[in-house]
Amino acid sequence: MKFDVVCGSLAERACDVLVVNLFEGVRIPGGATGAVDEALDGLISATIRDEEFEGRLGQTLVIRPCRLAPASKVLVVGLGKREGFGTVEIMRAAASAARESVRLRARKVASVLHGAGIGGLPAYECARALTLGTMLGTYEHTRLKTENVKPNPIETFEIVELSREKLDDIRRGVSRGEVIGDAVKFARDLANEPSNVVTPSYLASVAEDIAQERGLTCRILDRHGIEDAGMGLLWAVARGSAQGPRFIDLRYKSPDATRTVALIGKGITFDTGGYSLKNQDSMYGMKDDMSGAAAVLAAIRAAADLKPSTNVVALIPATENAIGGNAIHPGDVFKSLGGKTVEVVNTDAEGRLILADAIAYARNLGVDEIIDAATLTGACVTALGVEISGILGNDQALVQRLIKAGESCGERLWELPLHRGYKKLLDSDVADLKNVAGREGAAIVAALFLESFVGDTPWAHIDLSAASTDKDTELARKGSTGVPTGTLVEYLTGDGR
Repeated sequence: MKFDVVCGSLAERACDVLVVNLFEGVRIPGGATGAVDEALDGLISATIRDEEFEGRLGQTLVIRPCRLAPASKVLVVGLGKREGFGTVEIMRAAASAARESVRLRARKVASVLHGAGIGGLPAYECARALTLGTMLGTYEHTRLKTENVKPNPIETFEIVELSREKLDDIRRGVSRGEVIGDAVKFARDLANEPSNVVTPSYLASVAEDIAQERGLTCRILDRHGIEDAGMGLLWAVARGSAQGPRFIDLRYKSPDATRTVALIGKGITFDTGGYSLKNQDSMYGMKDDMSGAAAVLAAIRAAADLKPSTNVVALIPATENAIGGNAIHPGDVFKSLGGKTVEVVNTDAEGRLILADAIAYARNLGVDEIIDAATLTGACVTALGVEISGILGNDQALVQRLIKAGESCGERLWELPLHRGYKKLLDSDVADLKNVAGREGAAIVAALFLESFVGDTPWAHIDLSAASTDKDTELARKGSTGVPTGTLVEYLTGDGR
């Protein structure tokens, strides 16, 4: 699907589907939609009235004009209520319109720029949101299917704007939206693949490919290298699996850098729970326990394209959490890279173990900030559901910048309190720390465990309750959502700072 920006009248654009919009409750269209309605002798107004189209967010209405009209079909998409209208609403409306255009098997789509007229939002922001929503709304993971697969028929998607003064801003917005959309789709593809494909060594090969394609540096440690480096927690989690672990160190370096940011992604390519075995329902779908790793790989890949004046270090501890003759037992004690000893009370709390070693590794590099992303706790899903991810950290400014970055691309983050009064719950009788406490406040306690390895480095932890969805939404099919790829890209490249 190729995006283009053209100057002209929407009513005169020849295409298979012409996309216009309407706010909820509006019965007489204005702006570009009104101009198209007038060119069609009031057909849009009449159809809205006859079909009782309400303009709810994402609602669509297909109109078939006479054969002499330039557009074969006109698609009206609802923008919802004016109050509170913004980036996310543009994304959702664009996604619904794009998905309906795919259903109509349109090859050429022309669209109004949602929100830039009556919505009053900057043209750049509207174009970025429209492009991103269109890409995410039409995403499907079909690589492994051999039957009943219909590829996206849309070849060209044009944004039509009457004002020449807005064209440059719109083109910049489209370009940014394409990069973010490509990154999110890359992360989704990785997380949607089965665990017999995406192994630790596979993630390492993806990192090496990114490095070669984009001129980054990449270092991979295998099982022996991990042990020799002193990453005792990652090495311990990996013991039970026949699949060898990998530690990935992938770096983008800017000649103008004023800071270095470490992105750490949890890379558990399949999680059985180990001897603290998950039940059948909980274990199915655990291929997505590497969603953090997928997002981090996608983010540094996009950063290499956008070239921010920030050094980026992507660190991924990758392993399975499996059961085998050498698997760790509840009650075992291991020494971390940071020097602390940890009693493993529950082998299903393995994510925080491997992240702890990666955080200590980042600290040893002397980075300025650490951001980790992980499908870490079911408690965060219980608290926030699957549309919002939790965020905690030791630096309020960093946390707020990440929240703002997420808002700019439709990835919602909610700050949970890093209540240090709970830290005593991690006290162990035999080691410096234990890896779990009780069920109460489990997402906070997990973050406190990670903070034990951070020191005084500014740090934020994103608990990915929104990493996947069990049903189709406007912006994602059932499966991986790619969150928080967009947040990380926007943060690194400046729009969210």
